[in-house]
Amino acid sequence: MMKKKVVVGMSGGVDSSVAAYLLKEQGYDVIGVTMQIWQDESQEQIEDNGGCCGITAVDDARRVAMQLDIPYYVMNFKNEFKKNVIDYFTDEYIHGRTPNPCIACNRHVKWESLLKRSLEIGADCIATGHYARIAQLENGRYAIRNSVTAKKDQTYALYNLTQEQLSHTLMPVGDYNKDEIRAIAEKIGIQVAHKPDSMEICFVPDNDYAGFITRETGYVSRPGNFVDLHGNILGTHKGIIHYTVGQRKGLGLAMGHPVFVVAIRPETNEVVIGENDDVFSTKLYANNINLMSVDKIEEPIRARAKIRYSHEGADCTIRMADDGLLECVFDEKQRAVTPGQALVIYDGDYVLGGGTII
Repeated sequence: MMKKKVVVGMSGGVDSSVAAYLLKEQGYDVIGVTMQIWQDESQEQIEDNGGCCGITAVDDARRVAMQLDIPYYVMNFKNEFKKNVIDYFTDEYIHGRTPNPCIACNRHVKWESLLKRSLEIGADCIATGHYARIAQLENGRYAIRNSVTAKKDQTYALYNLTQEQLSHTLMPVGDYNKDEIRAIAEKIGIQVAHKPDSMEICFVPDNDYAGFITRETGYVSRPGNFVDLHGNILGTHKGIIHYTVGQRKGLGLAMGHPVFVVAIRPETNEVVIGENDDVFSTKLYANNINLMSVDKIEEPIRARAKIRYSHEGADCTIRMADDGLLECVFDEKQRAVTPGQALVIYDGDYVLGGGTII
């Protein structure tokens, strides 16, 4: 019987390195690939970047591949990344929304582009080092399942994968917790066993989103008005790309007590300010729906949903509204429902689906 050929997306980090090792141990014909997805880095970024996308990632991944005795390639996806991730990221901020570039990268670059190229070179599937599992359910559909470790669970960022993509994907790390993965890396003696996890957005390592957007697009922030919920002017803001719903710090408003960004209005260039209670809501709508564990929603469904990566999830009822939007009503008010972020819905351990909060 022919061994199945799998392309492992290797970031140079410990998770994807151990994923390649585990699959080789399971008898797969493993090929390591690093996706070169962004532009040339400055020296400081190279030194600071523990992320999945830097030039240092290539050196680390190549060393690991040599240690594991597997073929290794670097594939250039800069154009795909620019179009599907960077352009999307800058456009969303300019339109007053808060994007999630990792979700876009997963769907359009790490899966769509890498999977297509991997199948073209004769691979059966791709694999990543994500903390998640994939299962085929009784209804025949594939769904992402929570990893065994809630602390590192990465299912939220994967809700947008298609059935076709899931059917060609392996996620061997989802059966382990982070300490176990580091222990395996130590046992087999790979150098990246204690490499730190990446935290920030890989292409904005200094976290200055507004500066990045201006450099990338030439867009210049126009100052405008901070207004309260009744439209009264409270002060002047620096430009809408500097703010996100729920933000409290860095507003520069002397109100005598904490106030928060409640909404961003790009059409009038206003940032709406309110009290803590004004940031809470029970209902939201989402578009760009991707269903995973079910193929359609005909009746209201009880579920749990997350409205951002760090959200613990909350009980809710979901249904399809008449205009093709998904309506989600939480049992209790949730803080800072933010347009542009993902709504991800869970049925027990499995991802039911999700969409983009509007």
